Amino acid sequence: MATLQSDDFELFGLPRQFAQDRSLIDARWKDLQREAHPDKFSAQGTAAQRLAMQWSVRINEAYQRLRDPMRRAAYLCELHGVSVKAEDNTAMPTEFLMQQMAWREALEEAEDLSALDALSKEVGAARMCALSSFDWLLDEKGDYAGAVQQVRSLMFIERFAQDVDARYESMES
Repeated sequence: MATLQSDDFELFGLPRQFAQDRSLIDARWKDLQREAHPDKFSAQGTAAQRLAMQWSVRINEAYQRLRDPMRRAAYLCELHGVSVKAEDNTAMPTEFLMQQMAWREALEEAEDLSALDALSKEVGAARMCALSSFDWLLDEKGDYAGAVQQVRSLMFIERFAQDVDARYESMES
């Protein structure tokens, strides 16, 4: 029986691993929300409704982490005692930083949609590569320190992808 203190995987009745079926996560979220909806407890008084609200918030927090591959990977690392510490630790491998600088330069120099499309495609491929490494690092190898490095890389990639999207918007207006 799950409690409010259960980890997200236990709460959702899922194995504690990176590889998950998104449709199963979604279905389980709907079931849990239906079970814990505060309106269902209205006849039992305000204390029962307050507890149901706490469950509902907890279920939503877990759902947000489990459905997002990057957040799920970071959460698994934290469950195994390895924190991402993205705010404190910005050190990255030189090769990765060089790639970031090249992308920034390409973004600044992109004068038309085809150049932006090429950059977007390259960033998308890097994102997919980073995501695909989590199955191996977390589920197969149990390399949480390596997975943390991938999470941090993916955070940079996703932030840059947002910059590319913003550039698309500025070109369209």
